[in-house]
Amino acid sequence: MPAEPAPTEQATEEPLRCSWCLSSPDYVEYHDLEWGRAVHGDAALFERITLEAFQSGLSWLTILRKRQNFRAAFADFDIDQVAQFDESDFSRLMEDAGIVRNRLKIRATLTNAQAARELRESGGEGALDELVWSFAPAPDSRGPRANELSDLPSQSPESKALSKALKHAGFVFVGPTTMYAAMQACGLVDDHVVGCHLAA
Repeated sequence: MPAEPAPTEQATEEPLRCSWCLSSPDYVEYHDLEWGRAVHGDAALFERITLEAFQSGLSWLTILRKRQNFRAAFADFDIDQVAQFDESDFSRLMEDAGIVRNRLKIRATLTNAQAARELRESGGEGALDELVWSFAPAPDSRGPRANELSDLPSQSPESKALSKALKHAGFVFVGPTTMYAAMQACGLVDDHVVGCHLAA
């Protein structure tokens, strides 16, 4: 999940939102239109897993503002295309100032594309989607909604299990904390806090 920003007052006519999104209009738009909404499709989930890995150690706002550059650099996260990237592509990506030029994370993206392709070859179209969503908690298993961002966990039994399953399938940079952030972003869990206008 995004890090807690410095507090910012909301205008009274604005709906109440999770406090983490109040520091930037880009965050507000992402919070209102994307965060916590169900994401399906192998390419879409590959993109989210990739971006969450790149976010590790950085502000999510940095990744969010570079997302179009990431999409251009990684062929709109087409799994087949990225799985075929070679050393010249790796060098190109390392020279691309529009993305985060982290050698390990770029290598991980190419590795994960190959793993996603192999997963689809063995399990059919939608295999990554099926694997990821198989770890969504049961709707009736959620406890009370959190009051503050600080009350939310950084990982869960489901994110640990998803991390383990993805690693078994050949993915890297998919630790349980990163996977919990992906589960929040992709709607597997609903972590809008009490009072947020999007809290069900």
